[in-house]
Amino acid sequence: MVRFGILGFGLHGVKRLMPGFALAKNCCVTALSRRDITKAQESARQFNIPQAFDSAEQLCRSPEVDAVFVTTPNACHLRDVLLALECGKPVLCEKPMAISADESRQMVLAARKANLLLGVAQVFRFLDSTARLRERVAAGQIGRPMFARSEFSFQAKGGHARTWIADRAVAGGGPISDVGVHCIDALRYILQEEVLRVSARGVSDDQSGGMEAAAVLTLEFSRGTLGCVLVSFRAEYRSPLEIVGEMAVLRADDGLNVERPIEIQLRRDASIADTEIVVNKQAYARQVDAFAAALERKTEFPVPGEEGWQNQEILDAAYRSMQTGKTEEVRPVDRS
Repeated sequence: MVRFGILGFGLHGVKRLMPGFALAKNCCVTALSRRDITKAQESARQFNIPQAFDSAEQLCRSPEVDAVFVTTPNACHLRDVLLALECGKPVLCEKPMAISADESRQMVLAARKANLLLGVAQVFRFLDSTARLRERVAAGQIGRPMFARSEFSFQAKGGHARTWIADRAVAGGGPISDVGVHCIDALRYILQEEVLRVSARGVSDDQSGGMEAAAVLTLEFSRGTLGCVLVSFRAEYRSPLEIVGEMAVLRADDGLNVERPIEIQLRRDASIADTEIVVNKQAYARQVDAFAAALERKTEFPVPGEEGWQNQEILDAAYRSMQTGKTEEVRPVDRS
């Protein structure tokens, strides 16, 4: 049984991580940290977690912690990942991995030097919906993919539980980095292609803290597929996925949703040729169990630090494109 310490326990821990750990088969949470020790102790009592800290270093040095799950705000990821690695602990880091590709590179190199596992919590790689889309595209059900679309929007106007979401210094970016990274990673995973170039345009408003409030990205993939990612903090919640091939189309209207069943449609000749219902409720449990299995040398973790670094290179290229108005090249990461 692999024992996790959650560094930066907050809304995500309550809403997603702890329900996931409750379903996990080979791992549990034995410690958490929050900036306020009283709140940390309250959260620990709520979820029957043995240890509560207001110090990241105390959590990372605890002998009751085998692995650290970093869930602090984005700008803290580099500091917290490096601390955990220095304390000899493997790390699962929330997405986006960092606020720049250079920070991601530093994390990967530090993990390699320490010979410790570093993974990125791109949880949508553990969905049944993305797995089935990947399998069906690979099986040739739609022919060669021509277009791929992923959207992710939710309302963050007028305040959000993550109070730092409109603070550039903490968040690093708006919906491109917050949920666009999910869309980008899902398309990379489903298509099994890499992004070579990115064009991006965004709009801001008086509540977006000088960052984008909504954006559209065009992705050029390595085997010729063209991708489109639309993200927003102002539109109603939606997360559709669609892969358009030469022969047919695969689509899931809420393909990245974990709360209700997802219908995957195969559309051909303007009609529905096939439907499949999948449920994504096990995703968070699968993610932590997969990390635990990798620590026990049973299998490789499917989203190592290099994958988070590559996603960050794409995000960086998107933000460069918004500044230059040009299509920007995506740098491939060092996987050696």
